[in-house]
Amino acid sequence: MIVNPTPTGWQIIYQQAHALLAAQLAWAWPSFLPPDRWVGLLAAVAQHDDEQAAWHGRGGHHGLTPAGAPANFTQQDFSLAQAQDLLHAARFQGQWRSLLTSLHLSCLYEPLRGSAPATTAFLDELKAGQRRWCRALKMKPAEARRAYDLLHWCDRLSLILCRQELPEMGREVEIYRAPQRPAAAPHYVRQPGGTGTPVVVRPWPFAADALAVSVEAVELHQLRFRDDAALAGALRTAPVHTLAWELRRGA
Repeated sequence: MIVNPTPTGWQIIYQQAHALLAAQLAWAWPSFLPPDRWVGLLAAVAQHDDEQAAWHGRGGHHGLTPAGAPANFTQQDFSLAQAQDLLHAARFQGQWRSLLTSLHLSCLYEPLRGSAPATTAFLDELKAGQRRWCRALKMKPAEARRAYDLLHWCDRLSLILCRQELPEMGREVEIYRAPQRPAAAPHYVRQPGGTGTPVVVRPWPFAADALAVSVEAVELHQLRFRDDAALAGALRTAPVHTLAWELRRGA
């Protein structure tokens, strides 16, 4: 979950919903791949946060901090099982989806190499799979990386929006380097008019001159929960709001 504080509790955005927002951003880019691979890339973006731990609110505190607040995804430990399940699920959609998912997992978890034998073995498996899939798809690693960079770019911008990371006073924040530009030419985003006003992206990467995107969020009006069951019950009955942004071309 992505957890943002509010004056009366918490705003919750599920990670799968954040991924759907990222897919909206990817869909708006001009396609630079053949149709089958472009659709596969969109699928990888939309599903890059799937296979989350299946906590069903049956006791325990998987979804809570020690203080009883809903736990943001950054407050939870790396789950090797979730990473393995995500890669396994990708394989049912083919080698291209598997390659993109594997590149994403490497990007996220390569810093954990050496932390545990099972984690290091999994990271080695990712690297071997990437080489194998590139050969099978007759694709150069740089071509695969360019496609993955779009997934990373959209993931990053979606997180900036969902986690309320747009700086105050209209200041810019870097998104990520662009798939179609050299590494030294990143994109930037800002909201010059403050909350609720258009968001400016530069250089403008999308096919249209403006873009509207949205994500659903759950509003909890309670600060602490006794266990996962209490949190799960509150999430099931809490009001759902749509958060929307208008993206515009920046100078």
